[in-house]
Amino acid sequence: MSILIEHSFWLYFILTCLLAGGAAYMTGRALAIGWSPLWQLVLAILILGGATRFLHFALFDGQLLSLHYYLTDTLTLMIISLLAFRMTRTTQMVTCYHWLYKRSTWLSFERK
Repeated sequence: MSILIEHSFWLYFILTCLLAGGAAYMTGRALAIGWSPLWQLVLAILILGGATRFLHFALFDGQLLSLHYYLTDTLTLMIISLLAFRMTRTTQMVTCYHWLYKRSTWLSFERK
């Protein structure tokens, strides 16, 4: 197997996007609910990216120490978790401080 080719797109989609992406979504949501800072989310997703890469290696004979695949998996998980974090934080701000903020889009809020 070449070092630049993983087994299939479907393996990436199911393991990284669906399974680890679900964990990334819940991580982003949980850290936003706890009013945690964004740097904690970034740190958690860097660790989750390593765990995802290990699952590719252990279950499907993928490349473990490939920077390319680690960055691809981690970037995918980072996008999912940041979207979840921002959606949850926007909901928190317009719910807890309804006299001060209103929702402008599903990812942002503005002052009334």
